[in-house]
Amino acid sequence: ASACFFIGRHLDEPIAREGSLKLKEISYIHSQGYAAGELKHGTLALMEESTPVIALATQHSLYEKMLSNIQEVLARRAPVIPLVQAGSGDLQALPSRRIEIPATHVALAPVLAVIPMQLLAYYCGVERGCDIDQPRNLAKSVTVE
Repeated sequence: ASACFFIGRHLDEPIAREGSLKLKEISYIHSQGYAAGELKHGTLALMEESTPVIALATQHSLYEKMLSNIQEVLARRAPVIPLVQAGSGDLQALPSRRIEIPATHVALAPVLAVIPMQLLAYYCGVERGCDIDQPRNLAKSVTVE
């Protein structure tokens, strides 16, 4: 894919943005991270069959709302890969291709969720032949004020 979206709610939103950032930095794939509750108009217009969406749904209290967001994206025929805690909600309602993290306290789920996001960026970069140890235009220190 030439582009990818990451969506999440509450504690999952910053992890969605971080996953998007890592994918851009390592694999040079255009990516955007969004608050799933803001999926309206322009953002939904960009979702299509060739654009995968990583949907972080690790927050139990928001699981039903995220499931609704996932259904919105699926209605536009975009492939969705949900990231969920093992044993959470109705997993049968989700696409069969998903990423599961171990069940944990809701406040710790983002810590676990960031790991598969980094691995996704890593393996996409490797598959594309990118130099993952020295990404282009990525300085390890601030050199400009």
